[in-house]
Amino acid sequence: MSEIGIKDIAAKANVSTATVSYVLNGTRNVKLNTRERVLRVIQEMNYKPNNAAQSLKRKRTNTIGVIAEDVTVFNVPEIIDGINDCADRMDMHILLTNLRLDKRIGREFDRMDSYRHYADNAVSELLSKQVEGIIYIGVHPRDLTGFIDTFGKPIVYTYSYTHHDLSIQYNDEQASYDAMAYLVQKGHTRIGIISGVMDSTPSRLRFNGFYKAVTEYELPFDPQLIKIGDWEAESGYRLTLELLELEQPPTAIVAMNDVMAVGVIRAASEKGVHIPKDLSVIGFDNREFSNYLIPRITTMELPLHEMGYQAMESLALLIKGEKVEKQPMPSCKLIERESVAAPRIR
Repeated sequence: MSEIGIKDIAAKANVSTATVSYVLNGTRNVKLNTRERVLRVIQEMNYKPNNAAQSLKRKRTNTIGVIAEDVTVFNVPEIIDGINDCADRMDMHILLTNLRLDKRIGREFDRMDSYRHYADNAVSELLSKQVEGIIYIGVHPRDLTGFIDTFGKPIVYTYSYTHHDLSIQYNDEQASYDAMAYLVQKGHTRIGIISGVMDSTPSRLRFNGFYKAVTEYELPFDPQLIKIGDWEAESGYRLTLELLELEQPPTAIVAMNDVMAVGVIRAASEKGVHIPKDLSVIGFDNREFSNYLIPRITTMELPLHEMGYQAMESLALLIKGEKVEKQPMPSCKLIERESVAAPRIR
């Protein structure tokens, strides 16, 4: 079989050979739909931009692409700042693309086919500008295996992952365990938990940490103390009311995000339960508002800046063709505020 060349790509895509060259080299702007058509033919004919790059003695661009699923979601800005911090030290430049998925699809993450084209367009745009690699930032940790094709360019995922590419995550299980250990040290033994949806990776890992602490500290395991929420404040409110109505209500509640912790505080207030005198509360994420509630919420802070920094460090190594050694997952940090105290003697 003869080797595929630029003329073959041009003929099948119905464009000039110059246009194919522009797409491969990023030397001129090409209309988006034309560039997408050329890249699609390149993929179909197995003539990928990285293969072309090996034959064209181009200089390095020192530019990487960052695809953010939505820059308005709380975790994304600090991750981008970590990427920028590391890139500045390496004299690398960043091109940022915002998919706006939170506005476009909400929480319908399982319908990947309905939003895959946004990611494909972002990759196409970044490749045309000759980025040397890509960092993909999710808005919710989940498996994105097979979601996008970077045509051989190195990619690092953070706040999301695939089974084939490098991903930088934080240690959810350890964070949940640490939150439980903190409550035990304060004297609590009857601790309720309000989880996120259980088909979520963070929910499962945080529940593992909860169960590990229950086992190691020999706490009473009461299924009535385990509630499954949906990450929203209303579920935190409703489930806290259920916990407070138990014959033996918990003396502390771990809410698996700060938004549900808001619901916990509201329910406690309606029931005349004082925080932290009657009920201690720990949240998760260290959202900005958690420092302005009354009382201010003790919470687990995510290592977002460190995740971005580590993602950029790892991508730089991949670009150089070097092996990335497995590193410990960045750890969450307990932020002590006013919502936890020793349990009342009853």
